Amino acid sequence: MGAHILVIDEGTTSTRAMLFRQDGTCIGTAQRPLTQYYPAPGLVEHDAAEIWTLTLECAREMVIAAGGADNVACIGITNQRETIVFWDKRTGEPLSRAIVWQDRRTASLCAALKEAGHEAVLQAKTGLLLDPYFSGSKIGWALDNWPQLRDAGANLAVGTVESYLLYRLSGGAHLTDATNASRTALMSIGSSGWDDGLLDLFGVPRKLLPEIVDCAGEFASTLPELLGRSIRITGMAGDQQAATIGQGCFTVGQAKSTYGTGAFVLANTGKALPQSRNRLLSTILWQLDGERTYALEGSVFVAGSLIQWMRDELCLIKTAAESEALARSVADNGGVYLVPALSGLGAPHWQPNARGLVDGLSFSTGKAHIVRAALEAMAHQTHDLKAAFAADGADWGELRIDGGMVANDWMAQDLADILDIPVERPRFAETTALGAAMLAALGAGLVDRLEDAAGMRGSVESFSPHMEGAVRSKRLGGWASAMRRVLDAG
Repeated sequence: MGAHILVIDEGTTSTRAMLFRQDGTCIGTAQRPLTQYYPAPGLVEHDAAEIWTLTLECAREMVIAAGGADNVACIGITNQRETIVFWDKRTGEPLSRAIVWQDRRTASLCAALKEAGHEAVLQAKTGLLLDPYFSGSKIGWALDNWPQLRDAGANLAVGTVESYLLYRLSGGAHLTDATNASRTALMSIGSSGWDDGLLDLFGVPRKLLPEIVDCAGEFASTLPELLGRSIRITGMAGDQQAATIGQGCFTVGQAKSTYGTGAFVLANTGKALPQSRNRLLSTILWQLDGERTYALEGSVFVAGSLIQWMRDELCLIKTAAESEALARSVADNGGVYLVPALSGLGAPHWQPNARGLVDGLSFSTGKAHIVRAALEAMAHQTHDLKAAFAADGADWGELRIDGGMVANDWMAQDLADILDIPVERPRFAETTALGAAMLAALGAGLVDRLEDAAGMRGSVESFSPHMEGAVRSKRLGGWASAMRRVLDAG
């Protein structure tokens, strides 16, 4: 058996493959950017054929780095959640563009279902809310509006991204892991699987969907011709659940926040299915041997994508790294607050039609104040989530952070200051891929228990709060005022 673990990490803005030793050391990365399609305001799509082609390119590059397929023990897959793919069972070729999790095309449908009184039942079954973020309404919309899907008949397959990649890699295994299934709004997460009432609600035939399986196990093997030899696929999880595992949040109450395209906080709630009273989500954190561990989740739609937008569209910065220097160049935000509702607001507000706001501009406002306000918005949004978690009885004593944005030391310290709790950052910040590697190691029998893989996380850095209470209160007050304007306008 090979000594390495290959992880496919298919994200929103890029796809990549990473090669790990069994101790968690990452020894190679191959990454390709994904084309983003915005056919109309609020619509976001990916080319599923491009996802497959680039993923295979990256995986092959890492197999070569390992010295050949014989040196790869297993494969783990982690993916952007809620994004939905439609493909032909005979060929594996996509039949349309993928509808991305950020897409808001079903906002009116979700609003109508909510008005009709369906949200309470959906929340009780799925832990989710009626929002276009989740996959179910996307699938129903596509089946109603894309004739090529109806024309495919019995040859149509539907799944989230890990399901699609597994199908292509294996040549036909149609499976999805429980974490990704739990994000579709079609699964009853407290019982066995797909729910007939939810399938009927969104108009999704059960026969199109994959079988729901654990997050670790012998799922399938790759076609020999793809990577040079058949390699077992033994771990799968949605990106945020994988990051929580990669952060070692194995104890009830431990929480992590990932700052990537969006920002997502998950707190381990153990074997008990949580029911939020404060517009948070209940989700499956992992499923092993048929037994589920759950989490509460708060989802923020815009995080790193805000910095990318300021770089690419507004040209306020040339690189993301420049934002830290600009934030440090001014004493404070100059009274400027930026609410990044560029694709609506997620938890705890759930306002799909909300729009972004820059508040407090004056002639004394400079570029640095706006950029700083954008970074401050990360701590402000996270603080809103912390209040909701606390109201649900799941407050955080510390927060473990990861994702591309947290390389910014200023932002990490600002999180600790505004949250008023210690913030912990692993030196290896790519915990999403690491969590997938942990699951793959478990599924391949390289470790006996998930907790046995905790040492793969490595060393950490800590940030302690230093901000004076009056300064924190002023910041939070300014943010609350700006947020009220956004909510009132929505």
